[in-house]
Amino acid sequence: MTQALFFKLLAIFATVAVGWVAARLGWMGGAGPGAGLDEPPSARSSAPYSLAVANRVLSDIAFTVFVPALLFRTMARMDFATMPWATLVAYFAPVLVYLLLFMAWQRRFRAAGRSGAAMATMGVAATYGNSVQMGIPMASALFGEAGLGLHLALVSLHGLVVLTLLTALAEVGVARTGGASSLGATVKAAARGAVLHPVTLPILLGLVWNVTGLGLHSVVDALLSLLATAVAPVCLFLIGSSLAQYGLRGRVKGALGISLLKLLVLPTVVLLCAHFVFGLVGLPLAVLVMMAAAPVGSNALIFAQRYRTQEAEATAAIVLSTVAFVFTSSMWVAVLALLGW
Repeated sequence: MTQALFFKLLAIFATVAVGWVAARLGWMGGAGPGAGLDEPPSARSSAPYSLAVANRVLSDIAFTVFVPALLFRTMARMDFATMPWATLVAYFAPVLVYLLLFMAWQRRFRAAGRSGAAMATMGVAATYGNSVQMGIPMASALFGEAGLGLHLALVSLHGLVVLTLLTALAEVGVARTGGASSLGATVKAAARGAVLHPVTLPILLGLVWNVTGLGLHSVVDALLSLLATAVAPVCLFLIGSSLAQYGLRGRVKGALGISLLKLLVLPTVVLLCAHFVFGLVGLPLAVLVMMAAAPVGSNALIFAQRYRTQEAEATAAIVLSTVAFVFTSSMWVAVLALLGW
């Protein structure tokens, strides 16, 4: 691991720690973790926010304001003509196969204890990495300008491909448990929920705006950029405050499993498929592998908060995988160097 990447990792941990300290000291309302949770609703309505309520408010703001601004701006500014499509397919094809197999495994062996939204949330954790806060400095430090350009192309389509699919799967699960009376009603409810969603809708609107060729006015672009910059610190702060709320006790085993999938299994799948199926070598292959090797991203917690499920598990997976990334990233760099790539 390079010094620049290590310092970036320390900054991330420091931001998470700020959220944890703020929650423990009661700065987010109430007297500390879980304050007010045991009060009846009538008493709670006039009492200071509990930590659980404060975390949900913060998560809702991130999910409905900051994240949509980031996604819309990314889609609206994307230059599709210059995308390295062959290389992108070599990444997203194995990732999607891996994701669908993981979802099928959950349905086969874990369905009894998890809703569709819960399984989609775990799908985000096992697939969607921290490709911005950790991925961008990693690509810049390891691969220079050429590698960073390819990494940014992957990042720009990451939400469109992975989050859109997982959103659709989550909404199908919600529709199935929402009392829909028929298959048609389930499909209609799922389609409506998937389209009118804080992830999918800004992506679709951004793509439509991109096609018009109108571009973004400088004021609009500055506004969206300002809102988008809040995504990283707010999400990292939320991870810390959620960690204060839930803790890690009893969740390390599940978080370890997700971390192993994200840090070891997914990069291996991408490495083998991109090289032996798509014939990639050298810099493009290395960038794809390190993109897949990023730790669990904060979107897992945002999804969990959105659907009110697996919040503790998502938080634990993010924290544990980020700590483990110190070692696994160095391992993958060594593997790529050993293979001459």
